[in-house]
Amino acid sequence: MADETNQLRVRLVTPERVLFDQTATAVELPSKSGCMEVLYGHAPLLAELGAGEVRMHLGAGLEFTSPETERYNVNWGFAEVLGDRVTILASDAMKPEEIDVPRAERQLDEGNELWKQAGESEDAYNEALRVISEAEAKIASATVKH
Repeated sequence: MADETNQLRVRLVTPERVLFDQTATAVELPSKSGCMEVLYGHAPLLAELGAGEVRMHLGAGLEFTSPETERYNVNWGFAEVLGDRVTILASDAMKPEEIDVPRAERQLDEGNELWKQAGESEDAYNEALRVISEAEAKIASATVKH
């Protein structure tokens, strides 16, 4: 049975809560291999998410500052894309207005310090990069003007 509305059923879930569960015309995802946009009828895929912003476009306005766009900051997880639905399982997610910017700035400082202290350790550099990426994504999400 075909969906005549060409709407995606979208769910954004963390271990603590369901943040979003409704239809959207498009979804933008911060995958580890780059940002992607999903429309109705997209080929099935499973993507690992990085730190960044998920945007659900609810109406015709596809600009990221459109009032018909729901935005959430996510920190790592997975997205399952099927032709008519997108399920996002994030380790952490929040609305931009929930982000504590001074805390994110402290996290960025901690990440930069970890980077300086990493020495020859690849694992230490990867951890520093993870902390920095999360902090920068939070700050960017919280400071975008609508």
